[in-house]
Amino acid sequence: MKKSLVVILISLFISHLQAQTSDISLKFDDAIPVLNLGTFHMGYSPDANTTEFDEYDKNNIAQVHQIAKAIAEFKPTIIIVETPPSYNEELKKYYQEYLKNPDMEIEEPSELELLAFEVGRLANTQHIYGVDFQAGYNYQIAEYVEYSKDTDTYYRYMEMLEKLEKEFSANEKTVLEHLQMINDSRYFDVLLNINADMLMHVSSEGKSEGADEAAKFYHRNLVMYSNINQIPMHKDDRVFILMGGAHTAFFKMWMERSPKYKLVDVSAYLHP
Repeated sequence: MKKSLVVILISLFISHLQAQTSDISLKFDDAIPVLNLGTFHMGYSPDANTTEFDEYDKNNIAQVHQIAKAIAEFKPTIIIVETPPSYNEELKKYYQEYLKNPDMEIEEPSELELLAFEVGRLANTQHIYGVDFQAGYNYQIAEYVEYSKDTDTYYRYMEMLEKLEKEFSANEKTVLEHLQMINDSRYFDVLLNINADMLMHVSSEGKSEGADEAAKFYHRNLVMYSNINQIPMHKDDRVFILMGGAHTAFFKMWMERSPKYKLVDVSAYLHP
């Protein structure tokens, strides 16, 4: 009876504390709105996993441009894309060329031109930056580590994903449906797992081979996030980030905790 009373008192205390602190914000008053959108690569990509997509097909282009029209309603003042900062001057010139002539011939279009540039054109966005950081790592480390202690977890997870992939094939979806899938929080978890976290189940006695490789991918994204933080931003800015989904998942995690940024609900802009 005495123990039950203590539990009840603790519960009442926690409820009272939550009621007092529910309206406390850990964001700056002038936190910058960010629309953080994950995408599949619409053109050539060195990534191991790619999506079948004809970037020259007029119907595909029309679908992407319809999505760009919806995202442009966010009215971004800054666009951030998956190109290295060393390319920023060329990127700005290229973007200005597109603004002057959106029907310009593009040899190898990707999500950069089809989506990011088109959003910027429709929203009259003046600033665009690349933040990518390339770093190689062995995401197939499980195949090379002998006598791994917990590889079974890694392979069981991959088998589960293979079954789901057959059931919900991305190649059978419209562009909009595919983007809706990528930007689901469950899919972000999958991307974080297959690119990094599941590797931490791969290790031989006394070593950390998988974790060492996962750390390289974490480091790549940490540098990219650091590059974002080097971009000049002001309280009236609105930022649109377009990245491959795994990068989006990392940025979402960090920006949710950051006092500087205020994430905007992406699903509101991914409507039919």
